[in-house]
Amino acid sequence: MVQFTDKPRLSGSVVAVGSNPQHGFSKPIQRTIRLVENHGVEGDAHAGRFVRHRYLAAKTPELLNNRQVHLMASELFAELVSVGFIVSSGDLGENVTTEGLDLTSFPLGTRLRIGDSAIVELTGLRTPCSLIDRFQKGLKRAMIRKNARPRFRCGVLGVVKATGQIAAGDPVAVELPLSAWQALPAL
Repeated sequence: MVQFTDKPRLSGSVVAVGSNPQHGFSKPIQRTIRLVENHGVEGDAHAGRFVRHRYLAAKTPELLNNRQVHLMASELFAELVSVGFIVSSGDLGENVTTEGLDLTSFPLGTRLRIGDSAIVELTGLRTPCSLIDRFQKGLKRAMIRKNARPRFRCGVLGVVKATGQIAAGDPVAVELPLSAWQALPAL
């Protein structure tokens, strides 16, 4: 169980949205995307009731999809620039880029109300895979912190709990779980 000493910021905004109907590393930026309850991003390769991540789907295709939506904080991109990497929204495969939220510090079960009606419930931290170094050599190492929590900085994953259309500029409101806080597991 994680105890937070500083109160996390509970509101932010969407910087960009992306989706890709093909399994690829990056997600092209879109004007809008539609989040569909219990499914994910409409038309995205990772959407569906059962896991769509190629490696996991090959091993356990009957596994429920707790990786329907990938979110990353835009502040991470600025930090990466300071150590020599160039990363923009969608480059690392995220569907939603946010601003003003420390996504990786929220507990398991946190709900993000995005735009007018969409809700995403956080299920875990995205772990960096070897493909990240094909995108930019050495980037995987920069996304892992040895002696810090959370260890992985590749954003968070979640499931869609309420359908809604979202776009850049939409507000994001955070609803923390009422139960005891648990750290997001690595997925």
